Amino acid sequence: MKKIYVFISLVLLLAIISFLTTKEEAAANRSRQYYEEAGQVVWDIHTDQKVLALTFDDGPHKEYTSEILDLLALHKAKATFFIIGENAKKNPELIERIDTDGHEIANHTYTHPLKTTVPKLLKEIEQTSELLYQITGNRPKLFRPVGGQYTDAMIDAIADSGYKVVMWSWHLDTEDWKEPGVEKIVRIVNSAKEGDVILFHDGGGNREQTVEALRQVLPKLQEQGYTFVTISELLAIQQSTIQK
Repeated sequence: MKKIYVFISLVLLLAIISFLTTKEEAAANRSRQYYEEAGQVVWDIHTDQKVLALTFDDGPHKEYTSEILDLLALHKAKATFFIIGENAKKNPELIERIDTDGHEIANHTYTHPLKTTVPKLLKEIEQTSELLYQITGNRPKLFRPVGGQYTDAMIDAIADSGYKVVMWSWHLDTEDWKEPGVEKIVRIVNSAKEGDVILFHDGGGNREQTVEALRQVLPKLQEQGYTFVTISELLAIQQSTIQK
């Protein structure tokens, strides 16, 4: 009889664990419209203003981030950098430069885990936020999930922690981390339109193609009348449009 009770208890325990795990790890079921109306996630904005948001993930990298910052300074362009905590710890001087140059610093976890739980994710976000505060005196309020992967539970927890999740315009993922060739990166970026968010990477591997593509597209887009703004500036434009 005792063995039966033990067996039943184990079955119930496994069922509870399975339920909780499924609830936490289930893919997001809510629509983009839901998240946008709730103000939890942004992909891009609707505007007539010729503004674009350049975003860079996985840095900072001592070589490529520096080269990208040089190009941005040359063209008086602003961008948002989604920082990995481990890389920030190795290159605090680059975090300081990003901040001093007037770009926006955002959170992209501490170790860039491809799979995690909500509690672990929040711990990584806070760890990176604290480190960036120590370097710049400011805590970022924007977060981008690794690989753009999230669940409803993650979004709720991140929003409850005071962060806004930033994705990107789906047609403007340059996939530069795959090193697809400068020509392909340039072609993708050239499809940008008003209010779009472009995804690049300044860390995580060889980013020579990213740097060269930027060297080509920045002047061309500026000739077309585009201005490059941070995500917070883009959100401010969105808010001003809503209030009109």
